[in-house]
Amino acid sequence: MPASFKQTAFGPTRTRKEVCPDGSIHLRLEQPLAPYPEKLTEKLLYWAEQQPDKTFLARRNRQGDWVTLSYRQTLDQVRSIAQYLLNLGLTAEETIVILSENSLEHALLALAAVHIGIPYSPISPPYSLVSKDLGRLKHCLQLMTPKVIFAQNGRVYARALQLAHSLFPSATIITAEEGTAVGFSELLTVPPTSAVEEAFATVKPASVAKVLFTSGSTGLPKGVINTHQMWCANLQQITQVFPFMAAEPPVFIDWLPWNHTFGGNHNFGLTLYHGGTLYIDDGKPTPQHIETTVRNLREISPTAYFNVPKGFEMLIPYVEREPELRQTFFKKLSILFYAGASLAQPVWNRWEELAVETIGERIPIITGLGCTEAGPSAMFANWGGSFSGLLGVPVAGMDVKLVPNGDKLEARYKAPNVTPGYWRNEEATGNAFDEDGYYKTGDAVKFLDDENPDKGLIFDGRIAEDFKLSTGTWVNVGVMKAKVIAAGSPVVQDVVIAGLDREYVGVILFLNADACRKLCNLSADVSIQDAFQHSTVKAYIDQLLITINQTATGSATRVERAVIALDPPSIDLGEITDKGSLNQRAILRHRASLVDQLYQPEPTSQPINH
Repeated sequence: MPASFKQTAFGPTRTRKEVCPDGSIHLRLEQPLAPYPEKLTEKLLYWAEQQPDKTFLARRNRQGDWVTLSYRQTLDQVRSIAQYLLNLGLTAEETIVILSENSLEHALLALAAVHIGIPYSPISPPYSLVSKDLGRLKHCLQLMTPKVIFAQNGRVYARALQLAHSLFPSATIITAEEGTAVGFSELLTVPPTSAVEEAFATVKPASVAKVLFTSGSTGLPKGVINTHQMWCANLQQITQVFPFMAAEPPVFIDWLPWNHTFGGNHNFGLTLYHGGTLYIDDGKPTPQHIETTVRNLREISPTAYFNVPKGFEMLIPYVEREPELRQTFFKKLSILFYAGASLAQPVWNRWEELAVETIGERIPIITGLGCTEAGPSAMFANWGGSFSGLLGVPVAGMDVKLVPNGDKLEARYKAPNVTPGYWRNEEATGNAFDEDGYYKTGDAVKFLDDENPDKGLIFDGRIAEDFKLSTGTWVNVGVMKAKVIAAGSPVVQDVVIAGLDREYVGVILFLNADACRKLCNLSADVSIQDAFQHSTVKAYIDQLLITINQTATGSATRVERAVIALDPPSIDLGEITDKGSLNQRAILRHRASLVDQLYQPEPTSQPINH
């Protein structure tokens, strides 16, 4: 018998399924949504009173020591910053833009803005640091028209700040480090007045808390309006999914960026909602930064751990070879939680094995379905024994409408945690909702068991990404991508599916350079191009196609050819989103030459094509 799961308090999953005459299906959780605060910083006021000395936020300084902020210190500094903003004349009609990464200063400025009702927008750092033309940053700035612009480090973000100043010369620029603009420390010296709490009193549930930019599948980023009601409602919904977080204040060690809804709304928000502690991890799931994450995990025992699939995959070798790291990591852990992409089943299985080897029990691995427009969470599979691709059941207070679209069901949402629309974009807002006011996600789902909705929904791809072959056969892009990545991991990092109006399915593969070098026994200084074009990699891809096609049931599930992308996805061309996922449409459009290679009458002699 397999080891049992760690006893963890999860919320109920009993749902109601209603089939309507028009063929649509409504799915709701029977448990009602409990009351929640009108605005998020009510929780800051509460915890500063109840546990003033408890650490709320922590981040390492340049010397490697943890710098901490207690709940009382956070509230005091938030009030001073809020007064500074009011002294500048900021109102609910003005905005603040944050250009840089997660930091204590980022958190304080954001909370100050939220506290007094000034909309703020954290912009994806790659828009400033990776982009060559700063086109997406310019678009976001022009849409926000900020009166205050913040960057953690004035030197690192010099190019972005120069652009911001040229667009908005009267805006106040603030930096925390190496800057010639207003120093962040100046904001902390401003004595707060009664004006701060007067402004707080005017903030309503429908007031805009922040604007999160989402890349979308086409075009420039759209600014998703996040109201106070959205944020607070979703945090209460998540709490009812994971009641153990309310029973004991959580401890998180987290790198996920606050410009994205997963890190900024979900993880940061849950910490504050439950009076927990968030250790800011400056690492990332990349070869250059994974060691930073591991260092932090050697010291901090999280009660829940959040990551993207790539992050979980990269941590496995460290956890396997370091017994003390394993003990520290699993000691207080209730769940592992992933989002952003499918978790390969071998990675899932190995984490369960590592938990059993360490504490004698399996740790529930949790995911669900959500989006920036849902603040972010719409459904969860909150039980042990789940599997990759299972999305679970709706959160409390969420009405999920499943609408037939061809042979698929599109998920649409109506709930207090759903956005009212897009910032200064009436056309996009109008197109996002159906005639009954449901947000159209574009996500396709299906029931695990048509007769028992309590078993949850399964991801069935993206409506807009699926296509027909020339034979008229539909190709499910989401399912095909998951299949290729699961079979090709860790060498295959991501994949784009081609074949619209063609005779067969072809794939563009984005590979993991380190995994390729390891596969070929190459040193770290061997170039990416040489590693990708090595004969061993070619043989690996050949075998991958054979493996995938052994379970193919027809042309829609068979991959005839693969081509390897030698260049990484471009942020300027919109090939990669701010959360690191690939934009299928953009890559097919901008890499037409690779697509042409897939469909040449005869395979070329180039080693990158099979």
